[in-house]
Amino acid sequence: RAVAELLEAHGIRPQVLEAAGSVSLVAPHASQVLKPDRLETLPGVRRVVPITSPFKLSSLDGSPGRTVVEVRGERFGDGGLVLVAGPCGVESREQLFTTARHVAEAGVKLLRAGAFKPRTSPYSFQGLGEEGLRLLDEARREFGLGIVTEATEVETFDAVEACADMVQLGARNMQNFALLRRAGRSPKPVLLKRGPGATLEEWLYAAEYVLGEGNRNVVLCERGI
Repeated sequence: RAVAELLEAHGIRPQVLEAAGSVSLVAPHASQVLKPDRLETLPGVRRVVPITSPFKLSSLDGSPGRTVVEVRGERFGDGGLVLVAGPCGVESREQLFTTARHVAEAGVKLLRAGAFKPRTSPYSFQGLGEEGLRLLDEARREFGLGIVTEATEVETFDAVEACADMVQLGARNMQNFALLRRAGRSPKPVLLKRGPGATLEEWLYAAEYVLGEGNRNVVLCERGI
């Protein structure tokens, strides 16, 4: 706690990682304001380790082991296969409930559908908005499914967060940095889709924005490019 308070006093917000027998504080940029020997002399500090990876939080340098993200009992990252199924967008109660029924009967536990839909054309269907979120919440209770749905802007993030079991950040928003930071302050797991023209490095840097705000539950989702 004393180490964390010292870092915070210098404008550095550390990430706390707990493993068997130890606690690590991951603090990118700390060396810019504090010399390592000042930290090493503090009680409870075993050693100060420089982070060499450019992906300071998404790499194994910043994690004691493989990340496993749990969403309503489904575990991403532990080697098993998790299916998330559903329509692209919520278009009506009948469409959503028909699809949700098939998803549940197939044994899939997570339903994906967008209430807010960013489209290439401004004249295309943009989703039902908060009415779509209400229908998703109703489908969750009716069929016992976890909800994965997309947040498209900071202004409506609170409403999406209240409904979703996992918040999706779509490909078009992979580099919406304000939205990434807001997702990083959410207690909900994040499904981060790769942008259609994004390199792997750009994708991981996008994940760093989320991780840097404290949300460690990030799942990377590949898409057609």
